[in-house]
Amino acid sequence: MAQHFIKNIDFSKILEMASLVEYQEGQVVSRTLAQGKPVSITLFAFDEGEEISSHSSGGDALVYVLDGQSEITIGEEKFNVKKGETIVMPAGIPHSLMAIKKFKMLLIVVFNLE
Repeated sequence: MAQHFIKNIDFSKILEMASLVEYQEGQVVSRTLAQGKPVSITLFAFDEGEEISSHSSGGDALVYVLDGQSEITIGEEKFNVKKGETIVMPAGIPHSLMAIKKFKMLLIVVFNLE
């Protein structure tokens, strides 16, 4: 049997990424697709007004907004990111995310293995 590195998603099937995680009232919902030393891939759905407070990561974090709109703070700078747009939050820099409207994102975090 082959080893799989991606989980919680069907293989060999065309899927709409945004449909793989559903909004829930008053919550941030996540679905981990890959978790390991080199990379982490997670889908998130934020209800309007929900947030992830300021924190920093040991890897560069790429956010691709699949639906809705978010205010993403990196360091002291705020960015309004909407469906179809992407932004990278650099490793070691505090960042936070807040749903201006309900929003879904694909988060890919790449870690340095050296």
